[in-house]
Amino acid sequence: MCGITAFTGQTSALPFLLQGLEKLEYRGYDSAGVTLVDSQGLNTYKVKGRLSDLKEELKHQEHHQSTGIGHTRWATHGIPSQLNSHPHTNRSNTISIVHNGIIENHQAIRNYLKEVGYPFVSQTDSECIVHLIDYYYEGDLLEATRHALKYLQGSFALCVVSLDHPDQVIVAKKESPMILGQNDQASFCASDIPAILEYTKDVIVLGDDQLAVLKPGSIEIMDFDGTLVELKKQHVPYDIAAAQKGGYDTFMEKEIHEQPYVIHETLRMYMDHTQIKIDELDKMDWHFEDFNRVYFIGCGTAYHACLYAQYLFDKWLNIPSFCMPASEFRYGDPKLDKKSLCILVSQSGETADTLAALKMAKEKGSKSIAITNVLGSTISRLADVTLYTCAGPEIAVASTKAYTTQLVLLCVLMIQLAQKMNCSILDVDSLLQDLQNMDVHVEKILSQKELIKDFSSLLKNKKDAYFIGRQLDYVSVLEGALKLKEISYIHADAYYAGELKHGPIALIEKGSVVIALAMQENVAEKTLSNIEETMARGAHVILITSMQKVSSDYDHVFKIDNIHPYLSLIPVTIVLQLIAYYAALQNECDVDKPRNLAKSVTVE
Repeated sequence: MCGITAFTGQTSALPFLLQGLEKLEYRGYDSAGVTLVDSQGLNTYKVKGRLSDLKEELKHQEHHQSTGIGHTRWATHGIPSQLNSHPHTNRSNTISIVHNGIIENHQAIRNYLKEVGYPFVSQTDSECIVHLIDYYYEGDLLEATRHALKYLQGSFALCVVSLDHPDQVIVAKKESPMILGQNDQASFCASDIPAILEYTKDVIVLGDDQLAVLKPGSIEIMDFDGTLVELKKQHVPYDIAAAQKGGYDTFMEKEIHEQPYVIHETLRMYMDHTQIKIDELDKMDWHFEDFNRVYFIGCGTAYHACLYAQYLFDKWLNIPSFCMPASEFRYGDPKLDKKSLCILVSQSGETADTLAALKMAKEKGSKSIAITNVLGSTISRLADVTLYTCAGPEIAVASTKAYTTQLVLLCVLMIQLAQKMNCSILDVDSLLQDLQNMDVHVEKILSQKELIKDFSSLLKNKKDAYFIGRQLDYVSVLEGALKLKEISYIHADAYYAGELKHGPIALIEKGSVVIALAMQENVAEKTLSNIEETMARGAHVILITSMQKVSSDYDHVFKIDNIHPYLSLIPVTIVLQLIAYYAALQNECDVDKPRNLAKSVTVE
């Protein structure tokens, strides 16, 4: 989840390092630093806080060094501090490293290195790496790094530089992303594609258990045993403008407004008008009717997408299904075998818990389908089948367009699975027609954003909010409450509307804010009764509904077009995103970079 940049070339390294780290700010971080290398020495600069603080420190002198490494850290071991910031250097200040991931056996390595005289100045697991490389260093930085890697347990993306090799960066990767690139003047790398797009659109995805040696005119890749690996470049189809705000005040606002387009593009990949065609499934020699259970696995917002998929699956098929947070999956002793199907959702394709669940499923012989937004991500290489959303780069930490594209793709996938398992779906033609027109429904929601902004003023200076809904609406309120918590820091709970009277209604008092959904026709009247229970206790209610006739007792009603009930959560999600967005602005929060959060969670 931290950001890495590295550069070696014929020009100053610092501009690449800083611009790359800036484009990786969306991943979340609490400190930043760089090491600049030349034959005179290693110069390391690092700060607790924002990248802007690092830039302020660096601007007081010229930096002509043509090799360097950079890092933005999100704390895992050790509190956010200047000492715990990366890069980390050895005791003689001749070797420096930056690291993403977690070294699980760092304490054992630290204890041994302390016994043989190595001093430690940080609380991080990463510092043990630079001292271990120093321990094995005898003049060959690559060989010293290879020796050190043999003892590292866990996940890592690693960049190493040294005084003795001022035109070289050693890169290593295991279960944490690393992207390489080069142009006529330099070789470079970063932990995500946006950091290098300004310099090249032809990228190399470093594989697990691989090393790379970057020099100004070359990139050489090998496995951890030293066997050379062929360089395989991929052309990135989008440019740096896709990672800019495009006239909007924030990335999140831009990404909310991109949803009609990205939903349309995602559906275009797998639908021809109202006909579904998922070639990736057709190519698999699977006997779909033999599956005896299906697992839906994800984290955070992706977990909510899984809940939606499971809801549809249970409506259409008779096979037992289970939806589990990836962080709990391995520890719940799931019954996996060759007749199990696991559907895993991860925006980045690098979510550590989700990848661990996938690896466990593969060990048991289970089949796997991954839903992700990132070409070449780890999950796409491990899963039997990978289906891609077309959300494009999502910079804001809180997911918006990645989530809604997951929803539409999962809906398409559930329909296709039902067809392959010979199960009929009632009203499938009307469902597919509404799905095909989803971009139009979303556009209509966005055209009413001023009304939603007005409603969100109820949340200004509030400490709590309550979301309620029944059936499929409950999935929506879970995501709505999460979004509000993430970016506005308002404590928000989501409840089944019928469960209010079994305890939570004790929290409702005069002035409480309740966001209520009544989109499911068969339970809408029941939900309205639950809403009235909160109004009787003085709550202010925002009602989101597709019901045509609503009592005038409700002061804040947002009406959504009457579309297929199994699709209603998609336009509802847009409304809830905007409520959270405007509430965060009113409370003067940084909506793109909420505190304590990271975009790509690559640690467990």
